[in-house]
Amino acid sequence: MDAYPSPEDRLRAAGATVVPLDTIMDRPAKKPRFVRTSTTTLMAKHFDPIRWIVEGYLPEGFSVLAGRQKLGKTWLAIDIALAVACGGVAMGAIECEQGDVLYIDMENGERRIQRRIDALYPDGRGRPDLSRLEWATDAPSLDKGLIDALDDWRRSVRNPRLVVIDVLQRIKPAGTATRNAYENDYSIWSPLQSWATQHGIAVLGLHHTKKGGADDPLEALSGSNGLSACADTTLVLDRDGNGVTLYVRGRDVDEKETAMTFTAGIWSIQGDAAAVRRSSERSVIIDFLADNPEPITPTDLAAALGWKPNNTKQLLFKMAKNGEIFRENGRYSSAPHNPDNRDNREAEHGAEDDPVTGLSGLSTFGEEGDDDAGI
Repeated sequence: MDAYPSPEDRLRAAGATVVPLDTIMDRPAKKPRFVRTSTTTLMAKHFDPIRWIVEGYLPEGFSVLAGRQKLGKTWLAIDIALAVACGGVAMGAIECEQGDVLYIDMENGERRIQRRIDALYPDGRGRPDLSRLEWATDAPSLDKGLIDALDDWRRSVRNPRLVVIDVLQRIKPAGTATRNAYENDYSIWSPLQSWATQHGIAVLGLHHTKKGGADDPLEALSGSNGLSACADTTLVLDRDGNGVTLYVRGRDVDEKETAMTFTAGIWSIQGDAAAVRRSSERSVIIDFLADNPEPITPTDLAAALGWKPNNTKQLLFKMAKNGEIFRENGRYSSAPHNPDNRDNREAEHGAEDDPVTGLSGLSTFGEEGDDDAGI
């Protein structure tokens, strides 16, 4: 009885070429090579302009919105989502192109979502068409099919522009013991960043900041720096003694810090944070001098307000030069005690010497566009 043919003999009988495994194993491995592009070729390419979801703040790609608990991150994300879904105005100031939005809210549930929409539009008859804003209250983690689910949504809508994930921690898979925290975070979020960039969609993930904050806003994000390093844009919502600010930094956005207000669930832009602070500091001085009519020295004023003496002197000098307050014998007040005083006459003509540098008021200080030093 003939022996049963081996798999190799059956392949040969079918006309296939059989190569011994030892021969394949002995072949030298193909050397990796770079795919190179010359600068000339690169500069001749045409690229579409950056696709802005919220001009100046939120471009396409993977973005992180971080802030302390209960500061209003979700309200801000809802504000942006509604503006995009309706083709309306974000943060009370920035017009948005209309598009489809998916808001993945895994913390609040449908009842709380409904209450928040009702709070923003108490008169149901005046509520705009919100059909292009869709909600999901559950989602798989990144290693269990989130990208596939996002792709399914992307293909099902007409103009996918924005995905909000509230919060990122709910979709974050566990890391591996062989990597440090930075390596784990960067590798975990990379697929989400790649998907957003590939399809020109903004993915805005909400995240918490550390207790105590940090000097650099990006260092304030909870966890390692791997998240902010992977993200295309990072926005940090924060509150201090000067009020609430929204800081933004990214690959396609100019770094900025914006003063914000929050009233009845609505976020509004006030303007550049430094300019708003300067205006606030001047108002504090004017109010203090009005409540304390006796002229006061810069040192005593700085001590009373808890400010830095030199910065207080510079700001007082500029205010006196602009005629906002008055200077008499090195002391400042809200009204002149002696209108014929030389300090006030010279301040009116811009000839007063700076009390800190000794330079003439006509030379370096007080020029339009100068920033007041941080108090």
